[in-house]
Amino acid sequence: MTNVLFVCLGNVCRSPMAEVIFKKLVAEQGLTNQIKVRSAATSDEEQGNHPQPGTIKTLTKHHLAWQNLHATQITTADFEWADYIITMDHQNMIDLKRMAPADCIDKIHLCLDIFPDQKGTPIPDPWYTHKFDYTYDVLAKAMPAWLAYIKQHSLTQ
Repeated sequence: MTNVLFVCLGNVCRSPMAEVIFKKLVAEQGLTNQIKVRSAATSDEEQGNHPQPGTIKTLTKHHLAWQNLHATQITTADFEWADYIITMDHQNMIDLKRMAPADCIDKIHLCLDIFPDQKGTPIPDPWYTHKFDYTYDVLAKAMPAWLAYIKQHSLTQ
């Protein structure tokens, strides 16, 4: 089993979008028995809340279910559970590395680093930009690349 955790600041915009997009791809490829997917926040500010209205609107437009999503803060158990921890921006990368047990730091990746020409590029937080469709489009391009990477590096071993 390979476990993938998407992380952003509040777990109400980017990471839940990534989670549902990735879960759909995993299901479409018949990999639900091999890959588990969750999302979490570095902050506890939104704990228990559903995704933001802009996230809900965008996911609904793309026929993706959001109803079972609730913000949770990452825990030590999440670091241990995850094989891949994929975050959205530099501040969350810094926070995750600060929070992670030493043997889990190598699991943490910046989402767009999956593309060689976009290494170091953050995904702006739509909480501030209000560009939920843009965020969705960026994630919809990155998620298939992450799935291909994970299939190549984790499922073939």
